[in-house]
Amino acid sequence: MSDADAETGSIDVDFGEDGLVPAVAQDADSGEVLMVAYVSLEALKRTRETGEAHYYSRSREELWHKGGTSGHTQSVREVRVDCDADTLLYLVEQEGGACHTGHRSCFHRTIDGENVGERVFDPDEVY
Repeated sequence: MSDADAETGSIDVDFGEDGLVPAVAQDADSGEVLMVAYVSLEALKRTRETGEAHYYSRSREELWHKGGTSGHTQSVREVRVDCDADTLLYLVEQEGGACHTGHRSCFHRTIDGENVGERVFDPDEVY
C-alpha cells in the first residue's frame, strides 16, 4: 500500500493525468443525485479527515470545502469507488442546497428547460 493509499483508503484511486477524478454527491437517504464535481488527492484526504465533502475547483484551481462560503455543507457518510477506481461516489447528508443556483440538486431541470427541482435558497443572499 502506497502513502496515498494509506490516506485515502485501501483502493488505489486512479486520479488520471490531470490529478482529478469525478465524484458524484448523492443523498445518503433518498438516493437523489445532488451534484458532480472533481476531487484531487488532497480533496479526498480532507474529506476523509473532516467528514465533510471537499472538492477541487477547476475554474478557481483550488481546493474547495463544500459549503465553506454558503454554509450548505455535505456530511459524508461513506465514500465509494467504481469498478475502474476512476470515479467516486460521496453518500452525503446535504445541509441546504447543493447547487450554487439555490436548488437542492444541480440536476434541477430537464433537457427541454423545464424546472423540476426545488429551490431552497436565494443565491443573491448567500454569495
